[in-house]
Amino acid sequence: MNILAMDTSNQILGVALLKDGQLIGDITTNIKKNHSVRLMPAVNQLMHEVNMTPTELDKIVVAKGPGSYTGVRIGLTTAKSMAWSLDIPVVGVSSLEALAWQGRFYDAYICPFFDARRGLVFTGLYQTKDNKLELVDDEKNVLMEDWLKMLDRTGKDVLFLSPDINKHEELIRSYLGDRAIIPEGPFHLANPSHLGFAGLHLQPDSTHALTPNYLRLAEAEANWLKKEQAKNG
Repeated sequence: MNILAMDTSNQILGVALLKDGQLIGDITTNIKKNHSVRLMPAVNQLMHEVNMTPTELDKIVVAKGPGSYTGVRIGLTTAKSMAWSLDIPVVGVSSLEALAWQGRFYDAYICPFFDARRGLVFTGLYQTKDNKLELVDDEKNVLMEDWLKMLDRTGKDVLFLSPDINKHEELIRSYLGDRAIIPEGPFHLANPSHLGFAGLHLQPDSTHALTPNYLRLAEAEANWLKKEQAKNG
């Protein structure tokens, strides 16, 4: 089975090709440029390098968010259009789950997150069980301080993974101390091959029904505003 995976949900742009469960090539960039003009050239370049044509694809896996509104839409629109035109299945995978794959060999809770501004983060809690990644606490858009208080109460070590780790590392350590595991830089960047592996055995989504996973940002912002108003009297 030939699988194309693509992720434009955050600053990272990543595409990968898997053949029969093995990675055969990938392209990843971490620069602030418009994904809409770079995604298909990256796909075409990768397919050319591995000597594969779109008609040989059997499935497309796409990061469905959370993340940048524009980035998520670009990825989903492209993936759905390709899947529809090629008449092949498409699978949406959480961008947080794909990032959590970076820590699947750690014996700790795995906390991927993306900065959502105003002290908020998109996050969730995972762990590896029987060599499989499983969700421990639902993905959400939450104030980082509230989230860290909850993680502190678990009493467990937590591996933090995020391209935005520098914005939150001091706060993380203030709550969890030595129980906060923060690895080196490369671990904080999503790998498009992990996206492909995460979607390898998932049932396909309906091409037209597949929608972005925005985690109800508007509601989270409203809750933040309520807390700020309460603090200010």
